[in-house]
Amino acid sequence: MGRGKVVLERIENKINRQVTFSKRRNGLLKKSYELSVLCDAEVALIIFSSRGKLSEFASN
Repeated sequence: MGRGKVVLERIENKINRQVTFSKRRNGLLKKSYELSVLCDAEVALIIFSSRGKLSEFASN
């Protein structure tokens, strides 16, 4: 049995929203790295938080 569908909606609690963002950001960075290694692809990822903080990844 597969996973159920998750309803996407804004997280109203600022602290919970920041924690979720941080976890998902780290997951995206990890997946970007894995994609670049496994597929020998050039990958670039730019993420801005709600506070304007920049997170980036580049495979080169």
